[in-house]
Amino acid sequence: MEYADLYRLAQSSKYDFLLFDLDDTLYPLSSGLAQACGKNIKGPYAMRQFYFADYMVEKLGIPKEKIVELSNLLYKNYGTTMAGLRAIGYDFDYDEYHSFVHGRMPYENLKPDPVLRNLLKSLPIRKIIFTNADKVHVANALSRLGLEDCFEGIICFETLNPTHKSTISDDEDDMEFLGSTTTTSNSEIFDIVGHFARSNSSVGLPKTPIICKPQEHAIELALKIANIDPRRTLFFEDSVRNIQAGKIVGLDTVLVGASQRVKGADYVLESIHNIREAIPELWKADVKSEARYPAKLAAETQPVIA
Repeated sequence: MEYADLYRLAQSSKYDFLLFDLDDTLYPLSSGLAQACGKNIKGPYAMRQFYFADYMVEKLGIPKEKIVELSNLLYKNYGTTMAGLRAIGYDFDYDEYHSFVHGRMPYENLKPDPVLRNLLKSLPIRKIIFTNADKVHVANALSRLGLEDCFEGIICFETLNPTHKSTISDDEDDMEFLGSTTTTSNSEIFDIVGHFARSNSSVGLPKTPIICKPQEHAIELALKIANIDPRRTLFFEDSVRNIQAGKIVGLDTVLVGASQRVKGADYVLESIHNIREAIPELWKADVKSEARYPAKLAAETQPVIA
């Protein structure tokens, strides 16, 4: 095939990249992993979060009776409980947190998914994982699903948070996402429960040093790290908030695990297995994406993008 024909065929696809969330996207909520992480946590945000009440009680000394309300407020206002804990003043080792939280997860509930594997392998478009989870959890989940070789790279917690940031950045563009509170002294812990008891406004909340979805900055940074054009990228997510943030950044979006389209979602899938029926145009180009991109990019994109 002549180069000109190859180029035209490659350009027949609307997308150059597919960006996939991991948890509750590549495997269903019914697997029970999210429920295990949210053990003893109730409320509308518990099912989407990876944390244990045990960590907050045992490691941070938070009274057990405050866990439910505090966890829901942190998740609602910061995207993850971990980001919220750092924002209000708790300091802890990130690796220890992830080890404690994910170390007790029932990974045995995840089974190989040959159907999804075949779908991903047949897609002639570059595929990357983008998750708030840590790299150990990602590796464990993908291995259990049999999908560890289906993605070109992984953008995870360590990619966006390579160091334990604890001070306001000098870059004014980062000010919205970085906080200055670093101590676990009870006298300096921000009372977020009391704050919302007095007011329903999020104005005046401390910032978090953790970069994660649904922050628009986190999505923009992930795209920059992976050298992805948002206008040529389709973003698969189970979180409505993350979908809407992705749309603001310029991504086309697919809400997974739902039956009705919401604001910000271009497509909706009840299951990731429905991808071919719902978006058949993804298979329109039958040339692998290496034909479209310089060798330098392919060589520099590692399994875990850093």
